[in-house]
Amino acid sequence: MARRADHTREELYGLTLEAARAIVETEGLRGLTARKIADRIGYSPGTIYNVFDNLDAVIVHMDAWLFDRLYEELDVPGAAGADPEQALKALARRYMDFVAAHRNLWEVLFEHRLPEGQQLPDWYPPKLDRLLALIEDAIAPLYGAGDDAGRARAVRVLWSGVHGIATLAGSGKLSIITADSAMDLIDDLIANYVAGVAARRAG
Repeated sequence: MARRADHTREELYGLTLEAARAIVETEGLRGLTARKIADRIGYSPGTIYNVFDNLDAVIVHMDAWLFDRLYEELDVPGAAGADPEQALKALARRYMDFVAAHRNLWEVLFEHRLPEGQQLPDWYPPKLDRLLALIEDAIAPLYGAGDDAGRARAVRVLWSGVHGIATLAGSGKLSIITADSAMDLIDDLIANYVAGVAARRAG
């Protein structure tokens, strides 16, 4: 077994998260334990808790890594300047591709709950806000300059709708509801939502 002095605290941070991601990728959140992480990196579980307060903290930092990766996948230069419907559909396709490639990690974002009384760190919500800003940029041409509230609501409606379809598809239950693919449903959701916003503005 490696000695604690073999790696710096920063290196142990990276090793722990890398091991946690590998376990979740193959076994899902239920397979993640401090013992399994420790075995992968060659340290005792106690060493992990010298870097992270608990296993929940490991998962929160793993979520942060996933938010950053997802942002990198979705942030395509010039996409926001395109037609809103096409820009939103392109974002949705990249999102679904990412979900398909990292489904177990993606599910952790919504499956994991912090213990009662424990709060997310201050740096966590801005990472989600940065993702939502990409959707907001894409949909912005449909809204007037002063309708920040309407635009923000639309972003969250669309995000929630796409997430719901992705969740049903991932669980295998979408086929019970429809023979259409998840992406067909998402395209329809976006097209109808955009048309509805445009119609309200025109009226």
